[in-house]
Amino acid sequence: MLWCFAAKATDTLTISNNQSVLLSKRYFTQLEDREANLTIADIAVSKDFHHTKTQFPFINYADSVIWVKLTLHNKTIEPYLPVTINFGVIDGFDLYDVGITDRHVIHLGSTDVQDKKNNSKQISRIINCPVLPDSVCTIYLRIKSNDSMAIPIRIQSADYYLHSSIIENVTVGFFMGIIGIMVLYNLMLYILVKDRSYLYYIFYIIFLGLTQWQLRGLGTNFLPVDKQLLNNYLIPLTRVGFWYSILMFVREFLQLKEHQSKIYSRYYYVLYILVSLPVVATLFKQATLALSLITIIATINSIVLLLIGISLYVKGFKPAKFFMLAWSLFLITVLATIARNKGLLPYNDLTANLILYSSAFELIMFSVALADRINFYRKQSLETKELALAIARENERLITGQNFALENKVKERTQELIETNKNLSVTIENLKSAQIQLIDTEKMASLGQLTAGIAHEINNPINFVSANIKPLKMDFLEVFNLIEYYRQLVTNPTDAGLQEKAASYAKEIDIDFIKEEIITLLEGIEEGAGRTTEIVHSLRTFSRTDELVLKAIDINKSILTTLVLLRSTIPYGIEIKPLLDKLPLLNCYPGKINQVLVNLINNSIQAIKAKPVHNNEHILIITRDYPENISIEITDTGIGMSDEVKLHMFEPFYTTKDIGEGTGLGLSIVFGIIEKHHGTIEVKSAPGEGTTFTVILPKTLQ
Repeated sequence: MLWCFAAKATDTLTISNNQSVLLSKRYFTQLEDREANLTIADIAVSKDFHHTKTQFPFINYADSVIWVKLTLHNKTIEPYLPVTINFGVIDGFDLYDVGITDRHVIHLGSTDVQDKKNNSKQISRIINCPVLPDSVCTIYLRIKSNDSMAIPIRIQSADYYLHSSIIENVTVGFFMGIIGIMVLYNLMLYILVKDRSYLYYIFYIIFLGLTQWQLRGLGTNFLPVDKQLLNNYLIPLTRVGFWYSILMFVREFLQLKEHQSKIYSRYYYVLYILVSLPVVATLFKQATLALSLITIIATINSIVLLLIGISLYVKGFKPAKFFMLAWSLFLITVLATIARNKGLLPYNDLTANLILYSSAFELIMFSVALADRINFYRKQSLETKELALAIARENERLITGQNFALENKVKERTQELIETNKNLSVTIENLKSAQIQLIDTEKMASLGQLTAGIAHEINNPINFVSANIKPLKMDFLEVFNLIEYYRQLVTNPTDAGLQEKAASYAKEIDIDFIKEEIITLLEGIEEGAGRTTEIVHSLRTFSRTDELVLKAIDINKSILTTLVLLRSTIPYGIEIKPLLDKLPLLNCYPGKINQVLVNLINNSIQAIKAKPVHNNEHILIITRDYPENISIEITDTGIGMSDEVKLHMFEPFYTTKDIGEGTGLGLSIVFGIIEKHHGTIEVKSAPGEGTTFTVILPKTLQ
């Protein structure tokens, strides 16, 4: 059983069934523990308790602790009375009951008895003070906080507390639900319209919800973090984030860069710096200083932002009116809350929930403001379009007049242009004819060079065959003479003289030697005929493909055919090295591709011949197969080319050869043929290092 005694200096607070009383100065005395080192034993015998000037218990910005002494009379049927603190950043809330005779101390903390009965977390910090029905007892409350505020302490009956806590949970849950809905709604709008105002507004709503959540003491009950960490770090940083989000939203919503460029560039960043000061204090573990700075900065920023909104509205920026209305109420609420915390305004349900009510109104007004800004811009856009339409009509009228004045001049110039065009058409036709003749000349020159090589190639095996015919004829005549002797012996086998002549003749001509010589001469004739057949076959292949229709050909075979035809033009000492990959048939213009091969290989031969000294000269021809195309690389060890030559090499009539040695159309024709095949040609060359031509032809030419 608790030891109880009557209070002398204050009234006894009587609590009946279904009753709730806010602790006011008539019911308590207060003691400030500046060093926060007094124990309940010291407090129980202390004579320093005094009445306060404020209506409610009040704590200043300090690391001190306040002790509140009061006497309770339980007129309810329950053996306890719930003692609650609803709001604020409370670091410690403890209840002590000291017995009169044996000084037995009962110590209860808000975390010790939190919702053990209902097994659910509540918004309020609650201590169930054990007081038997119809008993009186004196209790001590120890309260510590880094924030400056009036401490709203309620003593309630158990039934009233249960009913009021349900209503409070529903109210706050409804508010947080609105916060969540507003975040999702504005997030959807941001995704649709890509306006950064909505993004900053989302940050503002989130930090507003977190701030209200913490102001009502929810963080201590619902977050699994240390209370000191929450109060000393998370709460100040959350309020700083709240003001950062406000500054960003106002900057974007009021378009300060466009409407108040000087203010924005010179002064607006000062507001960011001010808001950053509590962060520095928090990092240096000065939570009390951080909370003091936040209160001061909130007042300054609220006034400055309101003045900016008024200035923009006066200048004609209509969306600022909703901002002014919402922000004026917010400023009044901030000032009223500060006045309430200082004890200048009474503490009741209205003043306790001012921030909550004004925040809901502010959310509505900002949402309306964003919607009105869209309408404002839509109206501006419509006015701009109407102005543009009027300007367009005026321009149309002016243009019509100008057109009428210019029409006659145009007719005159048109007639002149018709005459000029006729002359140009004749000139173009003449140029086309000249171009065709030049290209034909280049083709004929290549054909003449090719024909001379072919004649030389055919002449060599033919001469070889002709040279073998005469000795072969003489061998056959000697064999025929010997056969004649033997035929005579068949008719006169007993003629000894005839036998002696036949034997003597056979020994004279050496029949074994004649046999070997005949075989050798026939093999030579066969080889010459084979080479002639190969050349003729290559020539037939080369000539048959000179058509302007797409055909599927074997590029490797075309390269080998070209090499056969050019064999006689390749000087001694130049080695041809073909490294041919296995290629699929390629759809192309065969005659044009053969012409490209002839021109490029001829260029390589001429580049090597132009060298003053020859050593291990060769021409390397490589083909490669790729998924989308094939490549032909022709690399020589010739004199190479400078960058200037490479820059102009594909231009018609450009040549580095002496006069009479070339038309300058070879590579230009090659470039045109490759373009017709939708391919590319690349050149790598440097003076004295040879040249590599890489031709890339697509497989999908149709």
